[in-house]
Amino acid sequence: MSIDLGLKPGVGTAATSFNEREMQICTVARMVENGKTYWVAGGGGPMYAVLLAIKLYAPGAQYITEDGVIAPEPMLPFEPVMTMVSSRAGYRALAWGTMNSAGNHAQLGLMDYGILNTLQVDRYGNINSTAIGAYGERARRFGGPGGADSIAALCWRTVLMTDQEKRKFVERVDFISSPGFLDGSAGARERAGLPPDTGPWRVVTPWAMYDYTGDRLLRLIARAPWVTVEQILAACEFPPVVADDVGVLSGPTEEELQILRAELDPRGQNTAERSAWVVYDGETYTRAEG
Repeated sequence: MSIDLGLKPGVGTAATSFNEREMQICTVARMVENGKTYWVAGGGGPMYAVLLAIKLYAPGAQYITEDGVIAPEPMLPFEPVMTMVSSRAGYRALAWGTMNSAGNHAQLGLMDYGILNTLQVDRYGNINSTAIGAYGERARRFGGPGGADSIAALCWRTVLMTDQEKRKFVERVDFISSPGFLDGSAGARERAGLPPDTGPWRVVTPWAMYDYTGDRLLRLIARAPWVTVEQILAACEFPPVVADDVGVLSGPTEEELQILRAELDPRGQNTAERSAWVVYDGETYTRAEG
């Protein structure tokens, strides 16, 4: 039995040339629902996905930035690092709050989804954005989660965006910056004081989409049309659960890319860097290697 991926059909004509980061953003945009609220982490991918969705798929969706700006109408384009704490990102907002006020909204159950980037994710959906390696002097330190810990802790569902690499998909994260299902046992989140029935929902990479089983384990449910299940599994440190019927994701459309490239990220700061390109000849998708 196939799994409902919860994706809207892409608007327009299938694109003939795009990069894998654009694929990831378009996939997440098609997941966004009308009438739902989204707490969006700072950084390009999550914000671009929500803005693309509002333009094409879910005009009735609302979002709050990581730093607490509610329902803005942002002045586009802006640089990925300026998706929060900037006048352009908060233009014509319903309210200008703080990270604490955003957390209060989530504690009250008002945030349906959180969307995050990350360095690492493990089989139980725990997220690391703090340090790689044993925590301490020898660890490679990063900027940390910011508001991502509250997003992962308090939103009803969490969507994670990351790259498909072994160093990203690890057996156990080196440091839990933001909570998933913690040790994977039943009720672990609730015992830690987190709201019931919240937690990880989807992980989306340029190659794949994952959900979580009833046993709180990461499960592969869909793949990009230019990669195989075997290639995806080879890019994981641990073997995730594989759905009986792995779906095939649709590539971006020309209409999606026009908005993404002309209105959201015209300099390619988020989408083009370190991202492989894919071409489509009307029948077959081919990834450009190297």
